[in-house]
Amino acid sequence: MANYTAADVKKLRELTGAGMMDCKKALDEADGNVDKAVEALRIKGQKGVAKREGRSAENGAVVSVISEDKTSGVLVELKCETDFVAKGDKFQAVAAKLAEHVAATSPADIDALLASEIEAGKTVQAFVDEANANLGEKIVLDRFAQFTGGFVAAYMHRTMPDLPPQIGVLVELDKENAEVAKGIAQHIAAFAPKYLTREDVPAEVVETERRVAEETTRAEGKPEAALPKIVEGRVNGFFKDATLLGQPYALDNKKSVEQVLKEAGVTLKRFSRIKVGI
Repeated sequence: MANYTAADVKKLRELTGAGMMDCKKALDEADGNVDKAVEALRIKGQKGVAKREGRSAENGAVVSVISEDKTSGVLVELKCETDFVAKGDKFQAVAAKLAEHVAATSPADIDALLASEIEAGKTVQAFVDEANANLGEKIVLDRFAQFTGGFVAAYMHRTMPDLPPQIGVLVELDKENAEVAKGIAQHIAAFAPKYLTREDVPAEVVETERRVAEETTRAEGKPEAALPKIVEGRVNGFFKDATLLGQPYALDNKKSVEQVLKEAGVTLKRFSRIKVGI
């Protein structure tokens, strides 16, 4: 029997995050040598990572970090396979560390983030792979948002009380107004606008909506003379639904979001909404 103690098992679990039986087995195979057991578990874990590549990761968490002066902030989505793992402390600690890293390093894009060094000699990709191995599920980091420059605020929404936030919204105003920022962020979380203004909608998207509206109107047998007005009305309806500024404000539907911002004397520069798995 290998020569190791309960303290060795505890240490190995803390170092790797592996289960007790896996740690005991690794120590048996390594003749009680903790370092060799760590290596064995890492190899075993990386094999598991490869096996999990084809599996779906639709659960997880969105984490936010806002600077003390409220001039910058980040959202990071980390995905996993089950809500059981998502609600665990280890998974949430990994997500929080990744968000702090994004806030500290401001990577240009997801490729730059994954290639950056989060610990001495360890890239973010390796850190995520390690979490994949330790948690026993496919762990995916493929989306984040970061704003810097104006007044930045975040709103985090839990779809279930025992789960971490599943929806995160980041907003940037041109000047400080915490109350308006919170209200607008809550609105965005609820209504999921795709664009800020009409001008932000790509021309090809508008053209597609116009074509669908025209074909639908013709199929309904509407008079030819009435087509332009009906089509224009339907396209305007699309703009109202898809653009934030045109939507009725969630907290006062007699006003548009644009009106609320104008009355508060602030401009919404940009926003990002991330919902886990979508």
